[in-house]
Amino acid sequence: MDAEKLINQFLDAIWVEQGLSKNTLAAYASDLHIFNLWLADIKLLDVDKSQISGFMAYRHGTGIGKRSLARTLSSLKRFYGYYMRESFIAVDPTAMIAAPRIAQSLPTALTENDVELLLAGPEAGNLLGFRDKTMLETLYATGLRVSELINLKFEQVNFNQGWVRITGKGDKERLVPIGEEAISWLENYINNSRKTLLNGRQSDYLFVTNRADPMTRQAFWHIIKRYAKKADIKKDLSPHTLRHAFATHLLNHGADLRVVQLLLGHSNLSTTQIYTHIARERLKELHAKYHPRG
Repeated sequence: MDAEKLINQFLDAIWVEQGLSKNTLAAYASDLHIFNLWLADIKLLDVDKSQISGFMAYRHGTGIGKRSLARTLSSLKRFYGYYMRESFIAVDPTAMIAAPRIAQSLPTALTENDVELLLAGPEAGNLLGFRDKTMLETLYATGLRVSELINLKFEQVNFNQGWVRITGKGDKERLVPIGEEAISWLENYINNSRKTLLNGRQSDYLFVTNRADPMTRQAFWHIIKRYAKKADIKKDLSPHTLRHAFATHLLNHGADLRVVQLLLGHSNLSTTQIYTHIARERLKELHAKYHPRG
């Protein structure tokens, strides 16, 4: 079997078995194709530990980051693990290769006051400002990923019960409460600004541009940066800034970690635990500020 067929068979198998997202599968495919090109005349199933080590050294030499390097090794480990289980190979050449250590970085934490300033940025008196305000309110109320927000459709929102149904990474579905404030903004936006933006055109997407197209991730990222600048927020923001704030503020106010895990759609609790570090630092700051012996 040639390399292309081996890679496609592997991708099809792990998609069925594990329900991985399209982005994850695309990353694995890219890593495996780069590895296959690097191997030149050596066949994919004929490699040994020395070729894996050599390829990892080559990738490191190209200047890619530790996270990308770790993902590359993960791609190879999954690939050879699969073909070993299927009895195509007798020895896994990646078995003794250790992943690079990655320092866990904390996401930028906005204070509740920062968030209030950010949400106050859009001018709700005009069409685009009202849409932007509604998007920011919805994002902070739900902790959705930006990709989930911009792809939100009418059928996913239960306005009466205040729930949003999200299909996240790995096609896993979750229900997220949305809250009265965001519901109020959404209803007003749908009944007023959105109709004007569509100008008689049709769209299944909740958030649209003045051309009736769905909002893009890049466009919304520019929107966040513009309002952050307006609010004079000088922290290093990311497209997931309000998602991070959502999780951190819930924990600061006593929410259970597993509840936050469900709301964020994390499959692994360890992914959510990073937010407890931020919440803990906030508690230390409050203790130092207000305790008589802080």
